[in-house]
Amino acid sequence: MGAAVPAGARLFLALTLCLAAGAAEPDGRPAGRKVLPPPSNLHYSFGQLCKLKWTWNPAEGISSGCDLKYCSEILINGIPQDNREWTKKLFREEDVSLNEEVHFRVRSECKSDNTSEPSNWVEIFTPPKGAAGTAAVGINCTWYDLEYMICTWLPGRNASASTNYTLYYWYEGLGNHQQCQNYIYGDNFGCNFSLSIPNSTNVYPTISILIRDNSEEIRPVCANKNPTTIVKPGPPRIVAVSMIKDEIHLEWQKPGTFPAHCLLYQVELKDSKSDSIPPRDVKELTKAQFASVHPNTVYIVKVRARLETTCYSSSHWSDWSEEKSIGENTDFTFYIVLILTIPLTVAVATIILLVYLKRLKILIYPQIPDPRKIIKRMFGEQIEDFQGGPGDDFLNVNKPAMEEEISSLVWIENPESSTPEHEGQERPALQVKAL
Repeated sequence: MGAAVPAGARLFLALTLCLAAGAAEPDGRPAGRKVLPPPSNLHYSFGQLCKLKWTWNPAEGISSGCDLKYCSEILINGIPQDNREWTKKLFREEDVSLNEEVHFRVRSECKSDNTSEPSNWVEIFTPPKGAAGTAAVGINCTWYDLEYMICTWLPGRNASASTNYTLYYWYEGLGNHQQCQNYIYGDNFGCNFSLSIPNSTNVYPTISILIRDNSEEIRPVCANKNPTTIVKPGPPRIVAVSMIKDEIHLEWQKPGTFPAHCLLYQVELKDSKSDSIPPRDVKELTKAQFASVHPNTVYIVKVRARLETTCYSSSHWSDWSEEKSIGENTDFTFYIVLILTIPLTVAVATIILLVYLKRLKILIYPQIPDPRKIIKRMFGEQIEDFQGGPGDDFLNVNKPAMEEEISSLVWIENPESSTPEHEGQERPALQVKAL
């Protein structure tokens, strides 16, 4: 156990604590210093699209020696945004996102008076409208060539498939806010609209984008874009590419209406026999040349552009230009294949031609049938029975004709046959004698 505290010491400690408590105000402020009265009648109103305006009445009973200023700050969902501001004005106007709860508070302060304390905070909050999770998300905008802007977004996780988001835009100097008309549908929602802000100092106003639905159930959302950070040049256009000796000369046209000193280019050269050469940076100029190129090689060139940070804060590269090719490609593999293919083609064509000609000859000059075979088919075995007869000589057309044997015949008539006595008698047969 600890040592016992003497009674006198306890009494002294109690008196000290009482004096310290009496020297401070109930709210913890030092005693003897005047607390300023707070501003009154704080309320808010909506301005153009995403602008929220807070107004208040001045604090009463402020001495003339007080350098009165109003300190205000904005909290999003109860979290301070490091945006504390001091002003003599009786209002504050800021661009805010409408899909979150916005708290605003303000108090009175005497900046040059050490005898007074700031007033208590006066607070007000703005609740979001619509159901949670229905606001558009992933809003992304790009300003092309200082001429038109394309914004894309995704539907909220709790939004129905029939939700029709509508985009509105506004910037200082436009007058009334405008509604986008050219919508893009697909995996992402989007819309593009003309946006040409004339200026001579490259200082552009903030562009306010509001995306909402006509239904009260869909929560609106605001996005504020600094156009200098989202500008993107169009692709350059190659106007000439030529090869002089062992050098490639390239020339292109700058995109948009940007000043020449605000553009930086990258030129990429790729050949058909090796990997791409690392892109070359070209500043301000719209031409480039590549030395020591290989003969008998086809080269492909393309160009893209980016804005210099001295003119714009954007880091967007343009799309690559249309590719242009130059050079001739000598591929010996083609000639080798050609040399091997020609003889093979000729041989195949010759075989096909011979077969075709043989069939054609048969059609033009049909084979004459053998007469002997025809006769054999007609008479069958009869020809075989008469092989020894004259028919053989007839059939064998190749045998020489046999010499006919000529015999002399002598007619012998009996003289007695002519006498009357013998008229009724039969005549004797004639006798033929061969000579």
